[in-house]
Amino acid sequence: MKICSRLRPSSRVTRFLFVAVLALVLAPAAAGAAPYATRGTCAGYPRVDLRTPPGTCVAMLADASAGLRFPRRVLEIAPGRFWLIDMGSWEAGHGRLLEFKLPSTGPVAPLAFTVLADKLDRPLGLVRGPDGRVYVGDAGRIWRTAVHAPGSPVHEETVIDGLPSTGTHPLKEMVFGAGGKLYINVGSSTDACRDDADVQKLPCADLEGARPRAAIYEATLGGSDFTLQVLRPYSRGLRNSVAMAYVKGANVLLQGENSIDYPDEALPFEKLDVLRDGANYGWPYCVGAREPARGYEKRFDCATTEPPAMLWPAHAAPLHMIAVPAAAKNAFAGQLVVAWHGYRAAGHRVMSFTLDATGKPTGASQTWIDDWTALAGVRPLGAPTGLFIDAEGRLLIVEDRNRTLLMLVPETR
Repeated sequence: MKICSRLRPSSRVTRFLFVAVLALVLAPAAAGAAPYATRGTCAGYPRVDLRTPPGTCVAMLADASAGLRFPRRVLEIAPGRFWLIDMGSWEAGHGRLLEFKLPSTGPVAPLAFTVLADKLDRPLGLVRGPDGRVYVGDAGRIWRTAVHAPGSPVHEETVIDGLPSTGTHPLKEMVFGAGGKLYINVGSSTDACRDDADVQKLPCADLEGARPRAAIYEATLGGSDFTLQVLRPYSRGLRNSVAMAYVKGANVLLQGENSIDYPDEALPFEKLDVLRDGANYGWPYCVGAREPARGYEKRFDCATTEPPAMLWPAHAAPLHMIAVPAAAKNAFAGQLVVAWHGYRAAGHRVMSFTLDATGKPTGASQTWIDDWTALAGVRPLGAPTGLFIDAEGRLLIVEDRNRTLLMLVPETR
């Protein structure tokens, strides 16, 4: 979620108030709340009232009553066996790695979660590596574990340590590319590079030095135990790349930009970027289609930055993306599926965009869940945060602030 840029801490007192307001805005829903009313069934689970394509429905798999606190990502590690990242809160030490089982057919019993690891520091990223191990992105490190027997505690092996974990954007999303490359988000420390005096610096300190922030890093893993060989900045000028996807075969790295948070409803546009080694994508000096950001007019030449591949609505807030291979045997084949988390009109929906033969998105789009507005006694405002398409072709969706795990499936299941 993005916080309004009008909240600008400029003194010790106002910084304290800023943190208090931030905590209220980002806090998960009250424990034990049941924000969704259900009616009938979908794939053997309670059905929730959301607008989806004809012939599909959304099932409620779990909510706060099952112990979910602030879920962010979900991953299938074997058919019907899943791991889930629950960040817990925005405070360090409350994150957990959970396990659950999901049968291929219903009706089924309520899901039960097993804790595999706890006291994690604001975990987000959750991916399977080419070595078969599962990688987890804590705020300040990347660690991995082998997959053991169901329900067994994991062994946390740190792969990369010392990543910046302070500021506005401490979370680490990641995605594997080709040849043992792991791409990692190192988000900016501020929304728009404003200091305590409300001054927008040029150059912005986040972009300076050998280890800049507001960047995607490339980690090369290799050797006998697939350990870190090289860690370096790959692309810069990216405010907070918590939505990344790698298109296999085409070898294209995509990023969904959560842009600077203007108070305007319709500005600035979010964007989808095709990332290139060494390229600059403009933050904090530029927004949208290489336009000067407010406060940087006539101070920086945005023509020197990379143009976006696609513009998305302002405040859509892309929080997760998955690139589905064209050969996949499900309804999402050949598409980039995106969770738009934003609380304003353009957000709270799940979209997809067709990928062309070069791995780049085209203008064709599909809406999978929308009209996800709050309706008293029926549903809360949607907050899709993480996505996964399982071996059955089912789309699993986690919502952080609503503390839910949902599933989009055909009506006939």
